[in-house]
Amino acid sequence: MRILISGSSGLIGSALAKELQEAGHQLGYLVRRPADPSRHEAYWDAEGGSLDRGPVAEFAPEAVIHLAGENVGAGRWCTPKKARIRNSRVNGTSILAQS
Repeated sequence: MRILISGSSGLIGSALAKELQEAGHQLGYLVRRPADPSRHEAYWDAEGGSLDRGPVAEFAPEAVIHLAGENVGAGRWCTPKKARIRNSRVNGTSILAQS
């Protein structure tokens, strides 16, 4: 299965990506740095509301796993932190759904 993953460099995402690859799945990655098309990467900016759809369409994922967002383990959960956690997930999910 071709699976597109956001947040693959995080704690959960990196472990999940490894397991999926070992199970024989082909992975594509949404990244916030310059993308490497040879690794099935596509640039995206969840905060800015952009996603490079060309590489995603070329990869043609059959599933999407969205793990990207504000780090929930860093810092105190004050009101601004909670807003960043929520907004990072809502905005990222919205961009993926629209794409």
